[in-house]
Amino acid sequence: MSVSSTKIQNQSLFNISWPLFIELALHMGMGVTATLMLSHYSDGAAAGVGVANQLLGIFILVFNVTSIAAMILIGQKLGANELHKARRFARSAVGLNFWFGMIIAALVVVFGEHLLQLFDIRGEVLEYGLIFVRICGASLFLESLSLALSAVLRSHGFTKESMIVSVLMNVISVLGYAISILGIFGLPITGVVGVSWTIVIARSFAVLVLLYLVYKRIALTFKVKDFIKVNKQDIRDMLYIGIPSAGENLSYQFSQLMITAIVASLGDASLAARVYISNISMICYLFTLAIAEGTQLLVARYIGGKQFDRALKRGIKTLRLAMIVSLIAALVMAFIGQPILELFTNNYEIIAIGLPILWAVVFTEPGRAMNIVLMSSLKSSGDVRFPVIIGIISMWGIAVTLSYALGITLGLGLLGIWLAQGLDEWFRGIFAFRRWKSKPWERVKVNRSMKSHA
Repeated sequence: MSVSSTKIQNQSLFNISWPLFIELALHMGMGVTATLMLSHYSDGAAAGVGVANQLLGIFILVFNVTSIAAMILIGQKLGANELHKARRFARSAVGLNFWFGMIIAALVVVFGEHLLQLFDIRGEVLEYGLIFVRICGASLFLESLSLALSAVLRSHGFTKESMIVSVLMNVISVLGYAISILGIFGLPITGVVGVSWTIVIARSFAVLVLLYLVYKRIALTFKVKDFIKVNKQDIRDMLYIGIPSAGENLSYQFSQLMITAIVASLGDASLAARVYISNISMICYLFTLAIAEGTQLLVARYIGGKQFDRALKRGIKTLRLAMIVSLIAALVMAFIGQPILELFTNNYEIIAIGLPILWAVVFTEPGRAMNIVLMSSLKSSGDVRFPVIIGIISMWGIAVTLSYALGITLGLGLLGIWLAQGLDEWFRGIFAFRRWKSKPWERVKVNRSMKSHA
């Protein structure tokens, strides 16, 4: 089945974003479900897996070097009606991600314990985290491949197919978690070990189905040579966009590592509360992530087709919608905070710490919405360096520095740390808004590849 250029050009934000919303909801829902189920197994297990997930998330961002770049570049080529170049970028992205995944999986398995200790965790929290890192870390190459394959499908407009894979993965995960933690069907309770292997099985399934869907929908197949010899110009073009994009995300993850260490110094109750609130706050920015990714795809196409005014208006419209929805969602979570927290734990010390944080989430989320929507749109427009520069300045100068100052020095604890992160989100969001309004594509080259392949 070939891709229709007309169909791609006429896709709306709604048509692209609603499957992304469901896919992200399912993905986040699995994280929340795993945390919720593990919290009834052990607060230490929930905290350990939460920290381990944060560590693995840092490495998964490396895979986004190519998957994010491929999505933008394929979108630009489709917008310019250069379908053969779009297909070549797709092959290059999958091949490059395969090697990234293999190398990083090996590093995580070998150095996992040392990396976890950077979070300043100990005891059973460290033990549970190490089990999760060793098992799930070995399967990171599968995650790398699935991210690249999903990016290929999404960039061609097939967001529903990617969503279907997430639905099937969730079915596998829920069943696996239930067996591992609840011991249904009379099977032994395996806890974190069982949860970890469930994720490996789900990732394996996802790669096989995505390969089939890429062939079925785009008529794109992969040969052994696609994994051995990747087009050098494609690598340069993807890294030109991907490295700054990943640099921003890596800076964020490493700053979060430092903040997690600060939280850990407050005690296990604060650390567990942070894990639970982080899962709850995902609900608030779920809608934002979906429409931001949909907008990123559309902006890339508009820029490729030189429809600059259309790109500008699309970014502003999405921004307004994202800020309103995220604020409403955060307010709802704050008003019904106690029943939600009680779903995760009956430890009243954790609940007492968490309740005020939900009101800090109300302050944080509109700023996060501004940041997410406009920074991703800037990358699609070719302005890839600005987000990482502002990100590094703000994450370390505001988020990390003020987390220690407000949380430790002034004694506000986790509340002070969350307020510091909110200030970071607003700072970056405001700068992104000013940058977007200045029409950055008029000052920078849209993409170096557009010159090299002209």
